[in-house]
Amino acid sequence: MRGPVQKALDDKSDFIWKVADLIRGPYKPNQFKDVMLPLTVLRRLDCVLEPTRQAVHEANKKWAEKGEGVLRAKLEGAAGVPFYNTSQYSFEKLKGDPTHLAANLTNYINGFSDRARDILKHFRFEEQIEKLDKHNRLFLVIQKFCEIDLHPDKVLNTEMGYIFENLIQRFNEASNETAGDHFTPREVVRLAVNLIFTPDEDVLVKKEILKTLFDPACGTGGMLSVSEDYMKELNPDAKLKVYGQDYNDESYAVCGSDMMIKGHSVDNIAFGDSFTADQFKGKKFDYMLANPPFGVEWKPQAEFIKAEAERGQLGRFAAGLPRINDGSLLFLMHMISKMKPVNEGGTRLAIVFNGSPLFTGSAGSGESNIRKWIIENDWLEAVVALPDQLFYNTGIYTYLWVITNRKEDRRKGKIQLINATAFSSKMRKSLGNKRNEISEKHRNEITRLYGEFKEGEYVKIFDNDDFGYQRITVERPLKLNFAVTEDRLNQVESASAFQNLATSKKRKDKVAAAKEVEAGKQQQQQILSALKPLAKQGVVKSRDEFSKLLRKTMNDAGVKLAPTVLKAVLYGLSERDESAEICTDRDGKPEPDAELRDYENVPLKDNIQEYMAREVLPHVPDAWIDEAKTKTGYEINFNRYFYKYVPPRDLDKIEADLLSIEAVIAEMLKGRGKA
Repeated sequence: MRGPVQKALDDKSDFIWKVADLIRGPYKPNQFKDVMLPLTVLRRLDCVLEPTRQAVHEANKKWAEKGEGVLRAKLEGAAGVPFYNTSQYSFEKLKGDPTHLAANLTNYINGFSDRARDILKHFRFEEQIEKLDKHNRLFLVIQKFCEIDLHPDKVLNTEMGYIFENLIQRFNEASNETAGDHFTPREVVRLAVNLIFTPDEDVLVKKEILKTLFDPACGTGGMLSVSEDYMKELNPDAKLKVYGQDYNDESYAVCGSDMMIKGHSVDNIAFGDSFTADQFKGKKFDYMLANPPFGVEWKPQAEFIKAEAERGQLGRFAAGLPRINDGSLLFLMHMISKMKPVNEGGTRLAIVFNGSPLFTGSAGSGESNIRKWIIENDWLEAVVALPDQLFYNTGIYTYLWVITNRKEDRRKGKIQLINATAFSSKMRKSLGNKRNEISEKHRNEITRLYGEFKEGEYVKIFDNDDFGYQRITVERPLKLNFAVTEDRLNQVESASAFQNLATSKKRKDKVAAAKEVEAGKQQQQQILSALKPLAKQGVVKSRDEFSKLLRKTMNDAGVKLAPTVLKAVLYGLSERDESAEICTDRDGKPEPDAELRDYENVPLKDNIQEYMAREVLPHVPDAWIDEAKTKTGYEINFNRYFYKYVPPRDLDKIEADLLSIEAVIAEMLKGRGKA
């Protein structure tokens, strides 16, 4: 059963959703949000300003001649919030003049204070007013919106966030778009907030404490709102200044409007791409939260990001660059660049990822190097595996990373893994791919497990080094035998260096080219003819010995071979042979066989030579390590650490089941035969 609050929120979402039916026809379902979202925001702002509307008009008349700065301050003071509207219209007055509604609505929007207008323009609603008016829909929707009261006294800011997110999710489902770019389920946000704030509760309860929080992919502002609510519950005297940035116009407009209503400085909510247009360059924060889009490629920003990576420590991406089709780790590096130094209090942050950032990429790859940078700096505090089917646009498992540069002493050099995949309950009604939710009971249990920092069924604690490994290159010697046979001569003929003898680059001079090709063909025949007497040598198991025979044979036949052709001939006549002599280089060292090359991941805590003696040499005694190719990597294979062995069923029971199924099938076939 739904609670009364949830029912009221659903009813309001349903009301707005039904209003969208009024514009069906001129607008397709994938266009509904272009109208309904800005109208919902405008109605919310209208309800907020209604009680002080007259006071604002009087202040506007009284202080209009006193200069822009004085006037703005007086109007905001009269409004009681950091925005105002000087237009003579409100939603109620707008519906009173259907004939001039389009012009009056435009006048109403232009009556908002500059910063409010700047936020609202991201809806591009002016483009829709004319279309709605032309199709006789404008009056109908304004009239319907007058029926719903969205004042914060009636609909709390947090509740309004749910309504916005529910609407966006519905609109995106109707148009088969992804909702994941916009918002995160509130229970996931609350869990993330718990994990970054709980260790600091002793500090946060102090009087007049001031902290800052930043979300570089803030969407509609859900993470900012939940963080603020948490702080108010913990300490009514505490102040949390929230900052956010997003590149989606609608999400930014919703978030900016919400922050205005709450009395925050709207300058703290910025529009733009966090990678290429960092609006908070050089600023550091006490806390950070983010749920960046999963698996979104950064190809459009690649030129800028690569250039910044080349700046090294002066940029944000010096640790490495992930593969082009998933930029989520770029968000984490961006956030880490905004951590306060430890001597200034340090920073705690949480970020939601899919599984890819945990293990994608081998040693030396961008992803592995980023993990290495984070873990070797002892910033990764915990990873929480969340239940599947938790997000609106995907059913995959997700992971909550907790990062900080000020770990408690007991956590230093350690990483805590929490398997919370079973900590969820089924929803009464699914929303897109979201079928599970983390209840308050589950959230509190996860928070308790995190805080206790003790190993158990759902918790594992590791040293940082446990996730590191050295990727070694194991070489084995090249062993070849040589012989002139029909099959091997065919290999010589198919070699590109041999075939190139009968080609020409003189494309413009066809006569000269033809002569060159003919000369090449003659040389090919000379080589093949010269090789045939070597067939009498049988199989030669020494490359040095056969090389001497080959050179002598060519010299005796008067055939001069370029080094590349000689090499092609030599290897065309070769075959791998474990009983042959080892091929050596000029220094007498064994030459590695590329086809037998192998790689081993040796745990950082393991001695490489001891590992070789134990795991490799008993099987291939002539192997060695090419130390120049050794790379250090890091990965967190979460499932491995929580794997539970389930023994297979007894064979007798399996056989009995099969016989039972066979009997059922036989009866079915018998019945079909009678028919």
